[in-house]
Amino acid sequence: MPKIRVHQLAKELDMTNEKVIEHLTKKGVPVKSSFEALDEETAEHVRKIVRREAEKAEARIQAKNVKPGEKAKEAPPVEEEKKDKVEASPEVAVEEVDASAEEDKPVVEIPEGATIKEVGEALGKNPNDLIKTLIKLGEMVTINQNISAEAMGVLGEDLGIKFNINEEEAEEEEEVFDDEASLQPKPPVITVMGHVDHGKTLLLDAIRKTDVIASEAGGITQHIGAYQVFHNEKRITFIDTPGHEAFTAMRARGASVTDIAVLVVAADDGVMPQTVEAIDHAKAANVPIVVAINKIDKPDANPDKVRQALTEYELVPEAWGGDTVYVEVSAKQKTNIEELLDMLLLVAEMRELKANPDAPASGVTIEANLDKGRGPVATVLVQRGTIRVGQPVVIGTVFGRTRALIDDHGRKIKEAKPGYPVEIIGLSAVPSAGDKFKVAEDEKKARRIAEERALKKRQLAHLKRHVSLDDLFEKYKEGAVQELKIVLKGDTQGSIEAIRESLDKIEQTEVKIHVIHKGAGAISESDVMLAEASNAIVIGFNVRPEPKAKEMAEKEEVDLRTYRIIYKLVEDITAACIGMLKPEYKEVDKARVEVRKVFKAPKIGVIAGSYVVEGEITRNDLVRLVRDGTVVYEGKAVSLRRFKDDVKSVKEGFECGVALADYTDIKEDDIIESYELIEIPRG
Repeated sequence: MPKIRVHQLAKELDMTNEKVIEHLTKKGVPVKSSFEALDEETAEHVRKIVRREAEKAEARIQAKNVKPGEKAKEAPPVEEEKKDKVEASPEVAVEEVDASAEEDKPVVEIPEGATIKEVGEALGKNPNDLIKTLIKLGEMVTINQNISAEAMGVLGEDLGIKFNINEEEAEEEEEVFDDEASLQPKPPVITVMGHVDHGKTLLLDAIRKTDVIASEAGGITQHIGAYQVFHNEKRITFIDTPGHEAFTAMRARGASVTDIAVLVVAADDGVMPQTVEAIDHAKAANVPIVVAINKIDKPDANPDKVRQALTEYELVPEAWGGDTVYVEVSAKQKTNIEELLDMLLLVAEMRELKANPDAPASGVTIEANLDKGRGPVATVLVQRGTIRVGQPVVIGTVFGRTRALIDDHGRKIKEAKPGYPVEIIGLSAVPSAGDKFKVAEDEKKARRIAEERALKKRQLAHLKRHVSLDDLFEKYKEGAVQELKIVLKGDTQGSIEAIRESLDKIEQTEVKIHVIHKGAGAISESDVMLAEASNAIVIGFNVRPEPKAKEMAEKEEVDLRTYRIIYKLVEDITAACIGMLKPEYKEVDKARVEVRKVFKAPKIGVIAGSYVVEGEITRNDLVRLVRDGTVVYEGKAVSLRRFKDDVKSVKEGFECGVALADYTDIKEDDIIESYELIEIPRG
């Protein structure tokens, strides 16, 4: 179906862009710019509103002009012939008007990717005037910025001219497939994960010190977010950001970087909560796991106990008939480090990791920063092709030319091949970790691609990406999702298993249910991050999200829901899978209150001496009492005091005394969350 842009519709209706956008906003269509395209149904809706308003205005004018005793004449049809033409075939009418108008416009030749300055020179106009015009039309630009073909069309219409753009091929964003004959082996890229204090960083240091190249260079290794070791005449690349949070943050931005994950588990400590998180994060990304059982030098080390525990997470050792590689190491004593490297090379060889070194270079940004002496600097991992000094490059919405390439030993190099980490100097700004990079044909094209990406990013900013229970069935019907992925957190392992069993019993004839991570305790940032990267929802049973986790869920639009009753949780998920969700009650947070002291008061009972950290708490608010992330009470705040006075409410930054209805087991450091319920009808 043909589409029409907001500014074109405004021109057709002889209205301002702002007025059309106002009509669209009332209709519930989110429009941020006059550049945005509307489908014909939406455009026709606006036309009808405008016609109705015009007819009503005409009728009012006639009514005012009618003399006493006279009968008001019927309002004449508004441009009846044109109206019929639009109603019969609105898209044809628009096209005819546009076509006839286009023939009379003077034509100006403009190269694709021209800047405001270049367009101004071609037209003999002040570039600042063109900038003002485009800003008025909803496009923020600068004098040296490329103008997209779309913006050029808008500008031409406003100036009454037609730009003939000498177009180049559009940017290729689709996946590139190389001929098998062009592929060559590349170094594997490794990320180290595991529970805190299990020795991830110490293991990375021990691995770095085995590198012969580093020792030959005097042992000085540049920290660039990644480094390579040379083992058995082969290279291995390590991402120097240990932990599944960094791994998943990259994946959340669409960057698939890691070939193999090393899971570090302490032999004296065993499987811990973050160990399980790391396993689930790696599995969600389909990355193979090599287990490094660390601290085998400890007196109470028990490697077999670790193996046994990990079999519950489908990491069965090869010696026990499984396919997971285990290596016992001591990062502190540097024991079996070379054996670990041997195993990593073996796993890499079995995976046949290859890339085309002769293609135009592309890859992913690992980290970036603004260096005082060198300007914007980005550490990238080359995944395809070979990047060379002097080449134009685009990274996310940033462009530049590679003035210098620096390897992980701080040396200037002329090129970097697939699997190599390298610093790029010569960028226009600092990109973000996870941004994809590619070498462009020339600097002008690099700049144009960066500008187009920035425009797309702005246009897509308001679109919802993540699945939710509300739109699950619609997305399934559209083919956008085939399964509902769930990050499940509960107050105890028992309740988690009970929920898991209940979910397994749901008839999964349509949308499949897949719990990608489960664990006891409060909902953390890591949980939300995994949900964001995996397009999953977060379900909490008898637990609450940490403040930062809640903030991240809201920012990234991850569906986060908490329950106190298992059957209600299962009922909602079952209903969502078949598109039958009932109206819900949305919780709106009012206040977060910290309990700092507990004391008894006559006639009232236990009083929680508290401090309002956020919001405003009111007497008779619905409240929950949270202890270490777990909900221990839900009810009402029946009494609220400031010193000895009863008060109706207490605002953020003030102390108060709170009494809960029928509950006295309040402890210091508990959190009181007050909220209200608002019914949300499902659309």
